[in-house]
Amino acid sequence: MLLLFGFKTVNNALPGRSATCQHCRAHAHHTLVERATKFTLFFIPVLTTSRKFHITCTNCGYVSSISGRQKRALEMRG
Repeated sequence: MLLLFGFKTVNNALPGRSATCQHCRAHAHHTLVERATKFTLFFIPVLTTSRKFHITCTNCGYVSSISGRQKRALEMRG
């Protein structure tokens, strides 16, 4: 019997917002990306094994990681 399994990483672009950058101190738009790693069985995603969030400044390109709690707080403010 042949069993095909593995992991797949998926990037989802989430709605961003304008804020002051920690790095360049400019008020610019920031993009939010969710990176999820999923366990696959026969190339079908079965369950999510990890989920991380990154926010990127469009002015200087600085990328920082944020927690799920911080992501939810950003969504509530918008």
